[in-house]
Amino acid sequence: MHTSKSVVIFDIDGTLTETMHIDGHCFAQALAEVFAFTEVDTDWSHYQHATDAGILQELFALRKERLPTLEETLGFQQTFVRLLTDACQQSPFQAIAGASDLLLHLSATPNLRIALATGAWSCSARLKMSSAGLCFDHFPAASADDAVAREDIMKTAILRASAVPPAIAFVNKIYIGDGVWDARACRKLKIPFIGIGTGLHAERLIAEGAVQTFPDLTDRNSFLQTVHKLSL
Repeated sequence: MHTSKSVVIFDIDGTLTETMHIDGHCFAQALAEVFAFTEVDTDWSHYQHATDAGILQELFALRKERLPTLEETLGFQQTFVRLLTDACQQSPFQAIAGASDLLLHLSATPNLRIALATGAWSCSARLKMSSAGLCFDHFPAASADDAVAREDIMKTAILRASAVPPAIAFVNKIYIGDGVWDARACRKLKIPFIGIGTGLHAERLIAEGAVQTFPDLTDRNSFLQTVHKLSL
């Protein structure tokens, strides 16, 4: 097995795509339409697992004292994706500034691989990235289809990135995200975390353990310098 210096793992919503608000809005609307779950707390940091699967399971446990069935989950996903599709047809989703160029540059960087680890289900992640001009399937990825806990999603993404021929072992792992749940998962896995955010949100990410924050992905040189330092 070859050794590669680093894998850089990206979250999607709020990190690669400007979709945090619309994603939360459509998720809450789907909960109301499909299950009549209203007055839902949409501060996802309040949930044990801030992933699509984790939030749905926690709400079911609280309101129905059971877990959703596979049929219920699939039905919810269909409604959720329909609402997202309607939204992006009215106004296409946007990539975070600099995301496309940075992904292209990192993809061409020797001894480095990219992976995606998202708390979204793959059906919605693929739609949001496509609408924003990015391609989910260009990279090894893991999602809420693979696990409920974000740290397990991250570990799965790393394994899939390492298995891409030629199979490699990573010396360094770096995660890029915008949520406090990203920072907390990185602490559990002892993976350096770079945060995406501004103002008070950036301060909160620093408080949760981010080694550095960026307002977006346009400052490629500074971003690459940070990745290089974390790879030493």
